[in-house]
Amino acid sequence: MGFKISGLNAEPFIHLFKQDEDYLKRHGALRIKVDSHPGYPDRISLRDIPVGETAILLNHTYQPAYTPYHGSHAIYLWEGCNDQGIYINKIPESIVARLLSLRAFGENHLMLQADICEGADTEMLLKLFFDDPSVSYIHIHNAKQGCYACLAERL
Repeated sequence: MGFKISGLNAEPFIHLFKQDEDYLKRHGALRIKVDSHPGYPDRISLRDIPVGETAILLNHTYQPAYTPYHGSHAIYLWEGCNDQGIYINKIPESIVARLLSLRAFGENHLMLQADICEGADTEMLLKLFFDDPSVSYIHIHNAKQGCYACLAERL
């Protein structure tokens, strides 16, 4: 069983990059200077943003389906990063270093399974969830802050 882990597409967020603080505020976003590593996981590249770079903090709807699981939460974006992280049968470094919550959904966007794991155990839990043929996709969240991290899909 193979899997693909994907960061967010940069396109919907590019308009926020290099804008002034008033523009960001009107869009519910903030610019933050990165002062620790790891600490600011970019949801586009799925890498931790280096110290000295800037991050955009904003609310993102990670589950747009109109179900009880519809959801949004704060995420960080590496300002200016347009390189979407796509990982085939590999766990991104920013995921391995964190305590995670994995939530498996069916094609009707209802949650079927969920569990918490250390990042190093992510591959094992993905395989366990994807062994269930009714699982269509898995949302990976950072367990402590609850923030959406990325999407895992079966290959």
